[in-house]
Amino acid sequence: MSQILDSVYGRLTEYFGTGLPSVNATDVIEILLIAVFLYELLIWIKNTRAWMLFRGLIVIVVFFILAAILQMNTILWLGERLVNASVIALVVVFQPELRRALETLGRNDFRRVLDAFRITRADPKRFDDKMVSDLTKACFSMGAVKTGALIVIEGDMRLTEYIRTGIDLDALVTSQLLINIFEKNTPLHDGAVIIRGNRIVAATCYLPLSENMEFSKDLGTRHRAGIGMSELCDGLVIIVSEETGAVSTAREGELRRNLTPEQLTQELVRIQILQETPESGKDKDRPDPVPAASPSAGQPASERRAFADSAQLTRPIDLAKAAGGDTSRMKSVKSRRKEAGHGK
Repeated sequence: MSQILDSVYGRLTEYFGTGLPSVNATDVIEILLIAVFLYELLIWIKNTRAWMLFRGLIVIVVFFILAAILQMNTILWLGERLVNASVIALVVVFQPELRRALETLGRNDFRRVLDAFRITRADPKRFDDKMVSDLTKACFSMGAVKTGALIVIEGDMRLTEYIRTGIDLDALVTSQLLINIFEKNTPLHDGAVIIRGNRIVAATCYLPLSENMEFSKDLGTRHRAGIGMSELCDGLVIIVSEETGAVSTAREGELRRNLTPEQLTQELVRIQILQETPESGKDKDRPDPVPAASPSAGQPASERRAFADSAQLTRPIDLAKAAGGDTSRMKSVKSRRKEAGHGK
């Protein structure tokens, strides 16, 4: 051990000499860049499954250091042969995490710099106000009857690879259509709906689950899929809980639960603009999460009735019974339609 310390001391003395090395502005910038890079790298490792693998690598490194101190030549020989293959092995093992990190880097500030050179579009909105209203109405209608839903609103990043996992629809967004899609025991209720602009492009889409261990253990697969999707794209994910009926949103890996209709509308309006400024995209502009509340809290009685009526009117009808003479059910449906029409 004393030989190792003497060797380290000798190398430091040889490098520094009798005085400290000269430091200029370039050296300071390099030190700051390296510090920021190492900090972001450690945060990335801690928030993914790479943290456990990284701890395993630390154990292996400590083991080889002890082998060097104790002069275990055979183990050191094996370690030297494994180092060459370890680089390729790490790339293969961490492939999902590396891909996610590069996607996150590509959609952040560099994208905003490139946006400044784009030609301004005639319509500065991704979708119109009617879509915001219909989407809000559908989410809280489903929440009132505890119908689970998972909706992804596409941002600047195209979600083609996830759209391919579902069934193509290409339909205009309406509250009735969304409620019918997520109604239980219907062919399209399982999976996520992806919206591009004012249109539903696909349903029953598969989304990646989040591997972030900091979220509560009571979150189900639907919420983890929503968070996982928000970690990979710049859009907004809306989750309606099947157990509680609460409406939540996920954006940039951050989950906000128990939203009111007004808060959901604010979230939708925030991503409605095509070209966000850096100030408008900051988290400080987002409303703070609120305590758990009823899905219809803060709504007028007329709106709550409209939500409940739309949820009932869009429930699938057993066509076999209707064709066989079940006229009483058909009459009740027609009467509800008339009442909903008068309520509007």
